[in-house]
Amino acid sequence: MSDMNTNTETRAEVLLERHGNAGLITLNRPKALNALSLPMIRELSAALLAWRDDPAVHVVAIRGTNKKGQPGTPESLFGGFCAGGDIRFFHQAALAGDSALEDFFTEEYALNHLIHSYPKPYIAFMDGVVMGGGMGISQGARVRIVTEHTKIAMPETNIGLFPDVGGGYFLGRCPGHAGEYLALTGEVIGADEALAYGLADIKVDAARLPALWDALSSQAFGSVAAAEAWIAAQWTSETRPAQADSRIDGYFSLQRVKHIVDALEASGDPWAAKTASTLRKRSPLMLHVALEQIRRARGMSLADDLRMERDMVYQCFHLRPGTASETVEGIRALAIDKDYKPQWNPARIEDVKPGMADAFFASPWTPETHPLRGPK
Repeated sequence: MSDMNTNTETRAEVLLERHGNAGLITLNRPKALNALSLPMIRELSAALLAWRDDPAVHVVAIRGTNKKGQPGTPESLFGGFCAGGDIRFFHQAALAGDSALEDFFTEEYALNHLIHSYPKPYIAFMDGVVMGGGMGISQGARVRIVTEHTKIAMPETNIGLFPDVGGGYFLGRCPGHAGEYLALTGEVIGADEALAYGLADIKVDAARLPALWDALSSQAFGSVAAAEAWIAAQWTSETRPAQADSRIDGYFSLQRVKHIVDALEASGDPWAAKTASTLRKRSPLMLHVALEQIRRARGMSLADDLRMERDMVYQCFHLRPGTASETVEGIRALAIDKDYKPQWNPARIEDVKPGMADAFFASPWTPETHPLRGPK
């Protein structure tokens, strides 16, 4: 691990610093909105494990960079957290049969679990875009800080995937049926909605972030307990209770995707019509998979949910391999060819037959051979 200046010169995608008792992480891939690559996941995991076992580290914080200024300069810091996983890599690796694709998801989900179970305070500065994999590395934080610039989403059904990285666990624990709404639509929400849905802890002005970051690094904590006490005194009083949304619940509590869409389309509410139109653009098959995922995960531990999601993502690329994969097709349309005209199969919500989603929940492994077997 080296200091900020050395890392900046080599344009490292993850900048790691030690200041006092704080371990500080800066995601530094701004041109890709800090999308996670496999090397980034490995660097994050290695740093967190090292700091977990280092008695001199009492708190960890993570932030992202944006496209302003040169990497590592004050102008580039904050303003962008993480837009997700590297979906172009997913597409290339799936078509090439590259085993690194399997490593990516196994190691990413292990990282997600590590963060949720981290024994020291881990603070996520969720400024700017926080989507997909960005949620995976922030939702397990002790304090999840959002700002007026925060844009949160789990937009995977738009690329023929499902809200993974523990999405079943943290979306399933949103109040009411907000989890189903966010999982199926992929809707982008801001700080206030994130607080209401229990996906953030405090909202602060973006202009305050540098001072908060500096305060963490300048404190001399005598212990992890001292760090936790300082954090509680700084931020706990600002937390807000999660709140259900009766309009969302009225639709997304319905049993099946078709029931949800029919009810939305039958309503005279402009919001309902817009929501139905959004659902009609998503992968019909993955809408069914995601709905089942959220509802199964409500009764699961995080570890069990991540194991289930590891099974599911395997099936996304292997149940129908190559270009027949709904995920490969979705990424092609959104990020490769950019024609924004995915050829979903089945093409319509009405064409998804009962039981089609079930195959995604079949594990290709035994409990003893599962890549996420046992506690981590």
